[in-house]
Amino acid sequence: MGRLFGTDGVRGVANADLTAELALGLSVAAAHVLAEAGTFEGHRPVAVVGRDPRASGEFLEAAVVAGLASAGVDVLRVGVLPTPAVAYLTGSLGADLGVMLSASHNPMPDNGIKFFARGGHKLADELEDRIEETYRAHSSGEPWERPTGAGVGRVTVYDEGFDNYVAHLVGVLPNRLDGLKVVIDGAHGAAARVSPEAFARAGAEVITIGTEPDGLNINDGCGSTHLGLLRAAVVEHGADLGVAHDGDADRCLAVDREGNEVDGDQILAVLALGMREAGMLRKNTVVATVMSNLGFTLAMERAGIDLVRTAVGDRYVLEEMKAHGFALGGEQSGHVIVLDHATTGDGTLTGLMLGARVAETGRSLAELAGVMERLPQILINVPDVDRSRVATAPELTAAVAEAERELGATGRVLLRPSGTEPLVRVMVEAADIEQARAVAERLADAVKSALG
Repeated sequence: MGRLFGTDGVRGVANADLTAELALGLSVAAAHVLAEAGTFEGHRPVAVVGRDPRASGEFLEAAVVAGLASAGVDVLRVGVLPTPAVAYLTGSLGADLGVMLSASHNPMPDNGIKFFARGGHKLADELEDRIEETYRAHSSGEPWERPTGAGVGRVTVYDEGFDNYVAHLVGVLPNRLDGLKVVIDGAHGAAARVSPEAFARAGAEVITIGTEPDGLNINDGCGSTHLGLLRAAVVEHGADLGVAHDGDADRCLAVDREGNEVDGDQILAVLALGMREAGMLRKNTVVATVMSNLGFTLAMERAGIDLVRTAVGDRYVLEEMKAHGFALGGEQSGHVIVLDHATTGDGTLTGLMLGARVAETGRSLAELAGVMERLPQILINVPDVDRSRVATAPELTAAVAEAERELGATGRVLLRPSGTEPLVRVMVEAADIEQARAVAERLADAVKSALG
């Protein structure tokens, strides 16, 4: 049986892969592992539990809450809020554990469970491994130690989470957004209320799309994975910029007033220059992943800003930032971490800070994003293959070496197993888009042949 935890928690089709029984069992296991690690020592433990609007989140939330309470953990139910809101509240309320139910940008039938440690930081890999081991042991018949009487956890609805989180977002902005017209696409997800409210409180004129979740329409033709509606709305309303979130709102992509996409690399570049100007870019360094565009690397070199690369996944960006005291990092996909104000990627905060930079400088988003030129990049997802053999299949090693010889110093190749889906991602960059496409398609065929 494969590892349950991927790069971003446990995900799968709700009620098929991710069942109520699994959610309950993992929650009990998490409580026991953290208790054994001393996290709860000397006090009654508290957990914050939130979710995105997926219909399956309703029964999965009930299972998680039941599991935690049965293990003696008091639960604060914050309802539908973004992943970064759950992380923030876990820290600000002094909770011992946070749990978010969401499958992020994945389609509606999927769902996921993500755990946060005290302070709102993602659990370390070794703790996830121990939770999984504990869950499997008890699923095989090993008895739980169960509290009774007053020892069981109590469950409280915490409605103040929404206002506390929005106030935090607006409070950390360097300047207001007065005079800006912004279109927000909430992906019918967890940011449907939060993001428009935060932008409005910060002074922007707000137009919304994708902000009427019904439990079934999350990410459906909208949000950061489908920018068409946002592009059209920005142009139609003559807005200064558009902001698109994913289902759990831990990422943000943007659109300029002409309807052109501004991706995570460009957002990171804009924020890096602004933070350096304000003296907030610690160690003059920004952290990005191996998937970041070569154009971003060149832009940082021209600006004299140091760049550190990590494996793909905002958790690895965050680990590097925490280890070395860096203030800013992120991914091309729109996960941006501003460590002074958030412990994880925060799409609403990212959009607000981007808008604040536009308002402060008086320059258009297109002009600001023009600091970097995106080199042609082709990404092909190859599904239904054995992603565990990407690094060891000799046919693939040879195919990659041949591609790298062809591209030379003007491009690069990356083959990466997805951490959240059963597929392999093939990424090729080159100075010429047709060359990039040809090489990527050839490598995708090689992946299918070697791993299919």
